[in-house]
Amino acid sequence: MQEYINLIILETYKILFLLVPLLVFVAMIVWLDRRVWAFVQKRRGPNVVGPFGLLQSLADALKYIFKEIIIPASSNKVIFILAPIVTMTLALIAWAVIPFSETQVLANINVGILYLFAVSSLGVYGIIMGGWASNSKYPFLGSIRSAAQMVSYEVSIGIIIINVLLCVGSLNLKDIVLAQQNIWFVVPLFPMFVIFFISALAETNRPPFDLPEAESELVAGYQTEYSGMMYAMFWLGEYANILLMCAMGTILFLGGWLSPIQIFPFNMISEPLWMIFKILFLFILFALVKAIVPRYRYDQLMKLGWKIFLPLSLIWVVLTASYLFYFDLLPKN
Repeated sequence: MQEYINLIILETYKILFLLVPLLVFVAMIVWLDRRVWAFVQKRRGPNVVGPFGLLQSLADALKYIFKEIIIPASSNKVIFILAPIVTMTLALIAWAVIPFSETQVLANINVGILYLFAVSSLGVYGIIMGGWASNSKYPFLGSIRSAAQMVSYEVSIGIIIINVLLCVGSLNLKDIVLAQQNIWFVVPLFPMFVIFFISALAETNRPPFDLPEAESELVAGYQTEYSGMMYAMFWLGEYANILLMCAMGTILFLGGWLSPIQIFPFNMISEPLWMIFKILFLFILFALVKAIVPRYRYDQLMKLGWKIFLPLSLIWVVLTASYLFYFDLLPKN
């Protein structure tokens, strides 16, 4: 019995050791997002609360905590309350399988990439629940758009993942990173990296694909009726998902925790730091896209996903498989 209790305490420590830095990182990421946006527009961005405005996210979080939670009278109250909880929980549990170094991973499961794909797909449910339970037409339209968009782009993300798996021969995230010791997959699979990046933008409802919360036509989309901490949970889940997509891009294409070149100043930096640097690099690209690119029309968004990305990624799977087979490079397990 004592062994079980010790095991539970140890696992709880591990989970907290992952979750607490992750939540702090999400808060810092919101600050970075706003600073990059301001930099492109030649503004200052958040710079008052704390040094360089670093505590602005904390101030925002405190504001949300103390705000009143209003539940619309005509809404389905149980589902309305559950929606942000589902969104945030799913965004956070996906991080269990992300390896930050060869030893630092919470759950080193053999089907890590499948788990990630499944959990990120389930994120749609929170949004649909929120939109439907609000019992108002704008949130409902926003959530339907979001669901259609996420499902459309998940297809191409899945096929892109197949490209990487063909080169590795394993679903384990650690194996995927270790397979990139000679060359990062971003080099041979560069077109797939570009499509993955754009699909990740659409998957996480980021500009230029932020159709579900298009202010000009749908108020705030599925978040319209939310306030206080429930709104903050949606917002937290959204940014945790963005970071998750950056982490997936890092593991699949940018060599995870591996140093770019094994020479003196670079190989002194610890493995988790390399992982964080690469995630930050991808996030800054996300933020730059938000500041630079205008919003897509809905039919253009669907056309891009189904008529351009899907055929391209399928053709690339055939090309990758043919190349690996012809030159006898298929992974031998």
